[in-house]
Amino acid sequence: MEYFSAQLTNGIRLVHQYVDSPVAHCGIIINTGSRDEAPQEQGMAHFIEHTIFKGTSNRKSFHILSRLEDVGGEMNAYTTKEETAIHASFLAEYYPRTIELFSDILINSTFPENELKKEKEVIIDEINSYNDSPSELIYDEFEELIFEGHPIGRNILGTPENVREFTRDDIKRFISLNYNTDQMVICSVGNITGKRFHHLAEKYFSSLLSNPRTFQRPKFNGYIAKIKSVEKETFQAHCLIGGPAYDVLNPNRIGLVLLNSVLGGQSGNSRLNLSLRERNGIAYNLESSYTAYSDTGNITIYFGTDKDNLDKAISLIKREIKTLQEKLLGNIQISKAKKQLVGQLAMSQENHEDLMLTLGKSFLIYNRMEGLETIYKKINAITPEEIRSIANEVLDFDQLSILIYK
Repeated sequence: MEYFSAQLTNGIRLVHQYVDSPVAHCGIIINTGSRDEAPQEQGMAHFIEHTIFKGTSNRKSFHILSRLEDVGGEMNAYTTKEETAIHASFLAEYYPRTIELFSDILINSTFPENELKKEKEVIIDEINSYNDSPSELIYDEFEELIFEGHPIGRNILGTPENVREFTRDDIKRFISLNYNTDQMVICSVGNITGKRFHHLAEKYFSSLLSNPRTFQRPKFNGYIAKIKSVEKETFQAHCLIGGPAYDVLNPNRIGLVLLNSVLGGQSGNSRLNLSLRERNGIAYNLESSYTAYSDTGNITIYFGTDKDNLDKAISLIKREIKTLQEKLLGNIQISKAKKQLVGQLAMSQENHEDLMLTLGKSFLIYNRMEGLETIYKKINAITPEEIRSIANEVLDFDQLSILIYK
């Protein structure tokens, strides 16, 4: 993969890939998320993501929203446990307009009090809506269970009580401490040269003073497996099984990605889907997923089923895990699994918006972007013995936690 990269004098990194397309994608990814909040700040990173668009010293909220929409573009943002991102899709001729708008939002936001008041009610409504969706809520409560007492376990949205108390001074203090210039990446995929992209970023972001990070995130340790059952007024039982897993720098991370794909990834021929849905017909929604953070991670298996089938479903999952721990994947099995994963990665990079965000996140973590060929080689080098070893290390059922809504 050929891409352009550079660094501004204030520490902000740039990464761009040229594509011959009329539509371009650009974003700013900041290495700051909900795990960087103090307990009384829970929900702050997400609150800033909402309110940073509500006015600058140059524009009112309406003008921010209209700046790209008036020329057919669209802007969005998201918050995770470790990242905050602002990104946009637009016609490539509007690169200057987009990058100037990003700089205005990031550097000059004023967080007007009347807008903060309105947005608090929007976010509280979002929290309440989320609480009405057990298949989503269970993921947050599960991370609270396995990362108990650690900031990474707290949910991203925060609590209504905290959100109501946030002030403009709280916002500015959080930004000054956590929006560090050496922890920002401006990423782009579109029809513009790297030189031109660099020039625009320099023009609009060089005024942001250097603010390198001086703190380290506290690492999680002390995991204890737990089983928790919560009474919910739901038609189905919802269940999550899992525990801590490898961080983003662990050499076994790609092996776990492959194992997860075999076990219950996005394909219909995953082992859990074949066992629970196809052969036994006891679950419609089920998946396994692996999330890697900077210093830890988690692997989870989720399913929803009739309450009478809950114990049977758990037993079937345990049996599939035990098979992976005891039996090596055959040559044909592992070859198919690798081809499937490679195909999924290749298709994800066909989406230029996803590619832009992947570029940004990769530079944020590794300060580089590995090409697909390099990733393919790493996937193809994984052996059946490694898969079995990872299954025994990460999926030891006696060390997995279980959360049930029923």
